[in-house]
Amino acid sequence: MAEQGRPVRSQGVAGTWPVGRAAPAGGFAPAGFGAWPAIVETLREWARAEAGAGRLLPWVPVAFGGGIALYFAADHEPVLWVVAATAIAFLLGAMLLRRSRLFAPAIMIAAVAAGFAVATWKTARISHPVLAKPLYSVSLYGFVEARDIRERTDRFVLRVTAMEAQRSDVKLERVRLSVRKGTAPEVGSFVQLKARLMPPLSPVRPGSYDFSRDMFFQGIGASGFVMGAITASVPPDAGGLRLRYAAFMQGLRDVIDARIRATLEGDNRAIATALLTGRRDAISTPVNDAMFISGLGHVLSISGYHMATVAGVVFFAVRALLALIPGLAAGFAIKKWSAAAALVAAAFYLLLSGAEVATQRSFFMTAVVLIAVMVDRRAITFRTLAVAALIVLAVAPEALVHPSFQMSFAATLGLVALVQIGMPNLFASPDHSATARVAMWGGREIAMLFLASLIAGLATTPYAAFHFHRVTPYGVLANLGAMPVVSALVMPAGLLGLLAAPFGLDGVFWWLMGIGIDWMVVVSRWVTALPGAVGRIPAFGIAPLIAASLGIIVMGLLRTPLRWCGAVVLLAAIGWGLSVRQPDILIAGDGASVAVRGGDGRLHLIRTGKDNFLLREWLSADADPRDAGSGALASGISCDESGCVTPLADGRLVALASRIDALADDCSRAALVVTSRPAPPDCAAMVVDRQRLGRQGALALTQRGDGFSVQAVRARGTNRPWSPAAAGEGDFEGALMPRAAASRNKDATPAEADLQAED
Repeated sequence: MAEQGRPVRSQGVAGTWPVGRAAPAGGFAPAGFGAWPAIVETLREWARAEAGAGRLLPWVPVAFGGGIALYFAADHEPVLWVVAATAIAFLLGAMLLRRSRLFAPAIMIAAVAAGFAVATWKTARISHPVLAKPLYSVSLYGFVEARDIRERTDRFVLRVTAMEAQRSDVKLERVRLSVRKGTAPEVGSFVQLKARLMPPLSPVRPGSYDFSRDMFFQGIGASGFVMGAITASVPPDAGGLRLRYAAFMQGLRDVIDARIRATLEGDNRAIATALLTGRRDAISTPVNDAMFISGLGHVLSISGYHMATVAGVVFFAVRALLALIPGLAAGFAIKKWSAAAALVAAAFYLLLSGAEVATQRSFFMTAVVLIAVMVDRRAITFRTLAVAALIVLAVAPEALVHPSFQMSFAATLGLVALVQIGMPNLFASPDHSATARVAMWGGREIAMLFLASLIAGLATTPYAAFHFHRVTPYGVLANLGAMPVVSALVMPAGLLGLLAAPFGLDGVFWWLMGIGIDWMVVVSRWVTALPGAVGRIPAFGIAPLIAASLGIIVMGLLRTPLRWCGAVVLLAAIGWGLSVRQPDILIAGDGASVAVRGGDGRLHLIRTGKDNFLLREWLSADADPRDAGSGALASGISCDESGCVTPLADGRLVALASRIDALADDCSRAALVVTSRPAPPDCAAMVVDRQRLGRQGALALTQRGDGFSVQAVRARGTNRPWSPAAAGEGDFEGALMPRAAASRNKDATPAEADLQAED
């Protein structure tokens, strides 16, 4: 009789062995034999766990954002009623399938359609004229809606009520104008002036940031500068409630800046003003660069961190004060009262800082967390993040393509995942003696701060590399050194200064705020001076960024080991981005500047203007450390009054022709001719002229054999409200190829020597 618990043998074979197939003679079953069904079953279990109750909501804003991304990728503006009808149909279909297994894919498809429709509707709702060609002398009348005080010049936004321009009947609604420092008119005033207007700045190279899109969604149709004096006059009407509100808030910001100015000076004053009012343009360039290189640049723009700090300080302060009253602490929900007070403070901070899109996003996120506290729900969850993301994208779908939104939500997703998944595992055994001793000395808090900085920094790295072409190798070090001081001293002192200002007791708080800012600047400069602090990354396309985003989302939202698939995708995206080939030639949209990659592998610049911003962007996208004023940029370039030439790596010449009479010579000797003038049709060289630049904007050329593949800012067939297609004939292919040499009739005139010999 077999012992209980032992396998029963049948014909000498254990009953637990697989039946029906014996091991080959003289061999053995390979390791892992028959494991595939177990692997499949494990994957199914993980997939079922990820599709469980409550796991679907965090993916809805991902699908909604995907629809918005599809909208911005469209070549031309979609038809609103068709898009809206499609979205409604998909939403109704998802509702009908709510008890079916198809509900999950149906609701995701419906979310994609809804995102596409919301973005289309927002563009149609705010549609306004956009200037297509420069206007050199324009008379403008209107109300001043906003004003920025910058380091060298001031800038203001004018809501145009009347506009007079020669040879143009365009009527703009808002323009942004630069003026000499100290001459910007007051917000709310009605002025008349003359200005030179330019179209909104288009991308300086294919794939770079589109400033014209930002200006379109801000309602601005042109930018420029004032010519002559600004005259205040009597307005034709009151300007409306919105203008009076803007004037009141601007006056409040000016009063706060004046109070800070009485105690602090220079960059300390500028940073303090930026932290409280959102006006950060007065910060000097060296300090601004040091802050961004060190990884502390997020402190200068009001973001989720500032909003959370304000709400947190008010929440804990109000709760501590209420707890001092026994009757309130025992009989009332003072925690909810404190959350309500923090929500009011966050709303005031939103209005004070100008309520820009990035600040609105931060407020919505903070508001969702505080409301969760008020209704007795967990505050820091994926659902909270999902609701906040949906609100932000529904209100401002254009935020999706802004680096502020991308970096903020990537960092927040990483932090929520750390709290939900990592923290419970990290601190699961606090009763261990060694752990307890370390925790008593603040080791746990230090570890949490280190991990939070590390996770947030890693999550935002792909977006910093894509938009700014740099990473911050010592970002964790800078945040560990500066952020505790900012959280514990700078922001609380600023809030106390605001509260004490009406009583005239705010000076000491600005002084304390300045001490903390001094420390923050010292840390940023010290980190910037470390070897390798400037991590330059060459430009890469949008596809690797999308892949990296997908990897981050999968790693953040999934709970089972399937989340490590996101790590694989993220690593593949990093390798993809770093392997992207850089263009051999960059051509500015106006044809005045050309950068050519020479035999040394670096860009050599031909330019007829002084557009340093464009040059800095080109060098940054090429991970080139040279300054815009470096003399090495012009090495290997030969110029005269008619234009310039420089060789490619293979020795062929690229010519920039500035005069028509130089085109004949350039066409016969250069491989590529760039000119802002019309090129002759019989030019033997490859040509980029006025017609092509007007239709396609800035170009990036990559050598393919004897020709070039062409990437353009405005691809073939593109026509969007913020980047309308240029008028005129001509459609251009995505490649430039050498022209076949035209057959010519041979000259029949005999040589004079031959005639004499025959005679």
